[in-house]
Amino acid sequence: MAGESRVVRAALVQAKWTGDTASMIEVHEKYARSAAEQGAQIMGFQEVFNAPYFCQVQEAEHYGWAEPVPDGPTVQRMQALAKELGMVLVVPVFEIESSGNYYNTAAVIDADGSYLGKYRKHHIPQVKGFWEKYYFRPGNLGWPVFDTAVGRVGVYICYDRHFPEGWRALGLAGAQIVYNPSATSRSLSSYLWKLEQPAAAVANEYFIAAINRVGVEEYGDNDFYGSSYFVDPRGQFVGDVASDRDEELVVRDLDLGLIDEVRQNWAFYRDRRPDAYGPLVEA
Repeated sequence: MAGESRVVRAALVQAKWTGDTASMIEVHEKYARSAAEQGAQIMGFQEVFNAPYFCQVQEAEHYGWAEPVPDGPTVQRMQALAKELGMVLVVPVFEIESSGNYYNTAAVIDADGSYLGKYRKHHIPQVKGFWEKYYFRPGNLGWPVFDTAVGRVGVYICYDRHFPEGWRALGLAGAQIVYNPSATSRSLSSYLWKLEQPAAAVANEYFIAAINRVGVEEYGDNDFYGSSYFVDPRGQFVGDVASDRDEELVVRDLDLGLIDEVRQNWAFYRDRRPDAYGPLVEA
């Protein structure tokens, strides 16, 4: 029997760096209000949305972008916005936990403005243009799934998407929608961008919101190619993929009933063999 239809109107936004935090937050608030006017019930922003992608360089001054989560000004302001709009928000920021302890983090805020928790990026790259180990510790909070007003929501962040284990952990924890905020530039990854996340949606049988920054920023010369999208548990894009050059708000209807339908057709969770997977984590 097909899953009972339960449609969630979801949104994401890809935006260009404005030059300062205050105006960047204002831009995202504007997009959130526009999404709410279109009936969106949940929305996610791009990786470290309120700052430039400073990891193109290794300079101590950029620790200044960090703030506490949830007690910092950005998350608290987004809590007020979520309550005002009645919308679940996924808010990625640079987090300082204590002196010397920094994380690439996303806060999840429910539609009543309550802070539900955070995800910290697990997999931290350290290659030219993506010097993230200079700034971030690896995530240490596991792969939480949050019970929100629209359903069970998980988060994975950018470089994480190359690692299947976290996608699976989110599925096993009951995720229905996973937001993956990113900062990904034109290179080999532009091919992988439209391959890996649809494949992860198929393998784990849930919806994925893939969000990428867009435009050339002031630190380094990375050209972020946008192309944000929603993909369903069959691996099919929900509507069109966003522009690879311009800012864009994407609002799509996600039928969560499709998750049960797909899982009845493809019983991947039933047919898993965790008893045979031990050697995978022994290396």
